[in-house]
Amino acid sequence: MKLLNKDIEKDNAGQVTLVPEEAEDMWHTYNLLQVGDSLRASTIRKVQTESTTGSVGSSRVRTTLTLSVEAIDFDSQACQLRVKGTNIEENQYVKMGAYHTIELELNRKFTLAKKCWDSVVLDRIEQACDPVQRADVAAVVMQEGLANVVLVTPAMTLLRAKVEVTIPRKRKGSCSQHEKALERFYEAVMQAILRHINFEVVKCILVASPGFVKDQFYAYVFKEAVRQDNKVLLENRPKFMLVHSSSGHKYSLKEILCDPAVTSRLSDTKAAGEVKALEDFYKMLQHEPDRAFYGIAHVERAADALAIDTLLISDKLFRHQDIQTRSRYVRLVDNVRDNGGNVRIFSSLHVSGEQLTQLSGVAAILRFPIADLSDAEDDSSSGED
Repeated sequence: MKLLNKDIEKDNAGQVTLVPEEAEDMWHTYNLLQVGDSLRASTIRKVQTESTTGSVGSSRVRTTLTLSVEAIDFDSQACQLRVKGTNIEENQYVKMGAYHTIELELNRKFTLAKKCWDSVVLDRIEQACDPVQRADVAAVVMQEGLANVVLVTPAMTLLRAKVEVTIPRKRKGSCSQHEKALERFYEAVMQAILRHINFEVVKCILVASPGFVKDQFYAYVFKEAVRQDNKVLLENRPKFMLVHSSSGHKYSLKEILCDPAVTSRLSDTKAAGEVKALEDFYKMLQHEPDRAFYGIAHVERAADALAIDTLLISDKLFRHQDIQTRSRYVRLVDNVRDNGGNVRIFSSLHVSGEQLTQLSGVAAILRFPIADLSDAEDDSSSGED
């Protein structure tokens, strides 16, 4: 994402002009947009024209519209973003108040205006425009007959390809059918890697499986690379890393990113940091439950007591359409930061983010234990009776 212009007043109203440069930037834009914002962007509109003879024709014209946002639709697999709203600026093709849907395009600038830019949204812009934040980890999670090729970016986990091949069992005295099917499977996975992984950007490719599937696949890939003289694979051989996983399904990714060997190699990636923070929270919940809180009411009380060391919060909560609810989460984040705590905003498109969403989307690791708040509430209510 490229920031072209930022004009925000003292009362936090203002506008920014951005250019999305890659698919992931659409996810960032989705998190910036809210109902009631105004969006100015280039779009295509079907316009009806009437000639002097009275015949009606239609043509598609490119024009720039300013919409008051009413609905936002994001397709996470295709990374496409559509914004529906009413036109609020005079235009030669579109009447004031007419509905239109803009599909934001890569490398075309747009201007987003808000009545209030809060700290979370401004942080999101900073993160999106940071050139270091890119898809630097790829993973192939596999088992016999099933493989998922996944890109782990700082903001989301993208499933790029799913390979499924039926592999017959070994038969007494003959393994040829089994071996042929395995070879076909390995070839399909290798082609998926070459098609979907950009080796210039990716720093590390994790190959994970139960048993020896990963080792056999690794051996097959580089045997084929030598035979075909595939320079891309041979030059990037050091980037491949073999790790154990319990299955070939996508959810095993969390377990892979927790592996100490993997975390040491990926120590600078945001995804690995999120997984580690969630792992620390679960350990704390198990061993010292008075220092691990989740649920907005409990976490807010811990924040008021200046007890929060690390706040874990899902970006899904900041997309809430109710302004008061959204500002409640923003206040919590600002409160924790002002008191020297760490804030980790989890992407709901990551495996770790999905897990945090199941814990209400907000959790905290505390500096010091606080007696269980639910017990305190019960005591106070019985005292009132």
